[in-house]
Amino acid sequence: MQKDTNPTGTGRAIAFLMFGVSAGLGLDLCAKALLETHSLSQFILVRSLIGLVMFLMLAPGFGGLKSLHTRRWPWHVLRTLLAAGSMYGFFYGLARMPLVNALTLAFTAPLMVTALSVPLLGDKVGWRRWLAVSVGFAGVLLIVRPGIEGFSLASFAVLFAGLCYALLAITARKLADTESSYSLSVYVIAGPLAIAAVASINEPWIAPDTLGWLLFVGAGACSACAWIGIVGAYRRAPPAVLAPLEYTAIVGGTIAGILIWNEQPDTWVIAGAAVITASGIFVAYREVGAATSVKYLRAVTTSISSTISKRLGRRQA
Repeated sequence: MQKDTNPTGTGRAIAFLMFGVSAGLGLDLCAKALLETHSLSQFILVRSLIGLVMFLMLAPGFGGLKSLHTRRWPWHVLRTLLAAGSMYGFFYGLARMPLVNALTLAFTAPLMVTALSVPLLGDKVGWRRWLAVSVGFAGVLLIVRPGIEGFSLASFAVLFAGLCYALLAITARKLADTESSYSLSVYVIAGPLAIAAVASINEPWIAPDTLGWLLFVGAGACSACAWIGIVGAYRRAPPAVLAPLEYTAIVGGTIAGILIWNEQPDTWVIAGAAVITASGIFVAYREVGAATSVKYLRAVTTSISSTISKRLGRRQA
């Protein structure tokens, strides 16, 4: 199968990515709420179990269970370990720091993807995109403002999760010619499920209440949608093109932090988020052209405005 490298294919990849990023943010919101009362392993166990069941229910739409067939088991084992590292690292940090802090640290991953795609995949990254990515990283520094307090165990855990996530994106692209999107998504849920099951054996079980089960189901559904979107995106376009666009989740994370947990971002956070988003849009503009980029920008703006209006309406009700 040939990879899409034309503007239409790249635009389709961006649509997949934005769907995956939105679902990923939904997962983060559910996770942060659940981790206030449940252990990390219990959360990953139940969330992965629900996500796996949902994926199996979706099997007919992806060619049935036969699409899970593979002869490249070493790669899937590696991806399982990377997925576990990404899940444990990020959710450990998410439970111990504000949402926007965890997201900004995690968003070193797209920078890592861009850098790693050159030696590992042979992608070509022009100096303008390198400059845009560098500016995006400066935006991360504006938000994090690293100092003695910034280098906690939670921060290191999220950075480690970012590295694992970057390698997951790279391997998805590496396996795109022989593996289905379905298999690339299912195996990275089944692996952490098994690891969490073993890790939670000696932990006390906390039975979720009605809201807890709703959040767990929501986390599982968002997990499935996120992997479908992100894997589908990276199968259709080079990581260097898609990675900076994932920064748009910071906008949603900032809004959610304000409205749900009353986490008020300061001026540095707002400035950093603006720099990061601008760098991502510039990379998309350079790759797919002005017409597609303007259409994409309008879609993002409309989505964000709609989300803000709905959430503010709910708070005022």
